Amino acid sequence: MLAYKRKTYKQKPKTSKQLERIFKGVSNHHRIDALRLIEKNPGITLEGIAETLDVNLKTISEHLRRLVGAGLITKNYQGKSVVHNLSPYGHKIIKTLETFSYS
Repeated sequence: MLAYKRKTYKQKPKTSKQLERIFKGVSNHHRIDALRLIEKNPGITLEGIAETLDVNLKTISEHLRRLVGAGLITKNYQGKSVVHNLSPYGHKIIKTLETFSYS
């Protein structure tokens, strides 16, 4: 059997516009709270996020939409539920946010 080599791609540096989208995506306390919650609870549903953060379902839905648009979280449909996970950039942003949390 032939072994396949996995190609590794070097990521291009982000443009200023792409960086702006990422930082705007995380520029709200509800979004930061949602990112931290998703990190601790991968696969959490919209309802779970809204309930845990005690935020209106419509409000948190809009914040999650912005996080998806910024490329910080992913959402996957599982039946009638939508589950959320951090993207690779979401993990990087969490690590960056942690540097501000410690003195």
